[in-house]
Amino acid sequence: LVSLFMSDLMVGLVVMPPAMLNQLYGRWVLRGDFCSLWASFDVMCCSASILNLCVISLDRYLLITSPLRYKLRMTSCRALGLILATWTLAALASFLPI
Repeated sequence: LVSLFMSDLMVGLVVMPPAMLNQLYGRWVLRGDFCSLWASFDVMCCSASILNLCVISLDRYLLITSPLRYKLRMTSCRALGLILATWTLAALASFLPI
């Protein structure tokens, strides 16, 4: 949940202010090279948010389907690995195309 919070917070703090300026002025008013960086952060934060929701759903599914084996299956190392995989995949999908 903290990872989902961080991705949504980054959308609010990093992605939305330039998007509001773009909407208000009807054009990109910031430096030109900042546009591609902003677009990458936009894709990364939104992808991380979606992937975090998928990981949370998977976690809840595993808990409901086999509650007795859940503690053995979902260790803190695996949970951290899932979070790192989520952010890595989101970063690769957003920054590699630049």
